Amino acid sequence: MLVLCVKSNMICADRSDDRLIRQVSSCVMYVPEHFTENDKQEIARLVEEFPLATLVCFSGEEFIVNHIPMMLDKENQYIGHVAKANSLHEMFPEGTNSIAIFQAEDSYISPNLYPTKLETHRHVPTWNYQVVHIHGELNFRHSKKEKIETVGKLTKKYERTYFGEEEWKMADAPRDYMEQMIENIVAFRFDVTKVVAKSKISQNRESKDFLSVKEAMDSSNKIYLENAMGRFVEDQD
Repeated sequence: MLVLCVKSNMICADRSDDRLIRQVSSCVMYVPEHFTENDKQEIARLVEEFPLATLVCFSGEEFIVNHIPMMLDKENQYIGHVAKANSLHEMFPEGTNSIAIFQAEDSYISPNLYPTKLETHRHVPTWNYQVVHIHGELNFRHSKKEKIETVGKLTKKYERTYFGEEEWKMADAPRDYMEQMIENIVAFRFDVTKVVAKSKISQNRESKDFLSVKEAMDSSNKIYLENAMGRFVEDQD
């Protein structure tokens, strides 16, 4: 679930003033220091494994939210595409400040997973998760060449990731059909300005509670979460 909030005094701002849009786009996620994720490799791994982004823009009147696969094309630049029928590309000028949210595996955590519950009973349920907020500037690309390049890069990456040598290629489809599909999309570039990441994976718990939760993630087939917790095992010894 994605919940977006805006201060009431910002809503009352003059809608002809683009300062409102800039203020909203500068919003930041609440991240306690002990849950701050600074490991660049872990952040990259998360985005790589969970590429379906929640892309958030603000029109001055309402939030425009879309769910779009995005791929890192070069340093600090992501690419993707939307349907031409999606008015997103018509609503926003070049360089619009936006936020792309990537969320990894998550899990409900019961106090029953904590061995120390039997000692104190001073525990409550919580939720473990990892998330990355990438702030950036959204720029749409309408030329046929750029659209073909974008689709080609996305297709090559994910077909090889999921199907290996059995990958589907754009050339497998009839030329006229592919041209029609390309005509019906708009490509975009997302230039990164800031990255904020959070890993809330029980690393603040006592050692035996942490290790018990990690074991529970393994037992429930929450492999990504269990692996992410593995980075903190030495700190729990």
